[in-house]
Amino acid sequence: MPPKQNPLRLNKLQLKTLTLFQELARSPETSSAREDGSFLIASIPQPHGNHFHLGTGVVMAADASGLQNQSVWRALERKALIESGFPRVLVLTPAGKDYDTGLREQLLHIAEH
Repeated sequence: MPPKQNPLRLNKLQLKTLTLFQELARSPETSSAREDGSFLIASIPQPHGNHFHLGTGVVMAADASGLQNQSVWRALERKALIESGFPRVLVLTPAGKDYDTGLREQLLHIAEH
């Protein structure tokens, strides 16, 4: 039997936000790896206009409202996917890093230039 999609029953905003946290963890410009497999994310980009740049891609600001939403951070922390230092710093736990949101390709638009 294949693994259940979204076993923690995250809502759409929580899934989008976790996807962006995972992408922030992939970039050495916005995160640093820790010995326990988690990632300290100390830099969260601010949108300019209707988008912001994340690594080699672009994310629409409308898909990133959870980055500034304390309730979303709290929900992700309750489910042990992050450790919150809202509004600026967070730790993406190994469980958060490995959680399959299924949204990366939908949210991150890779720029080819």
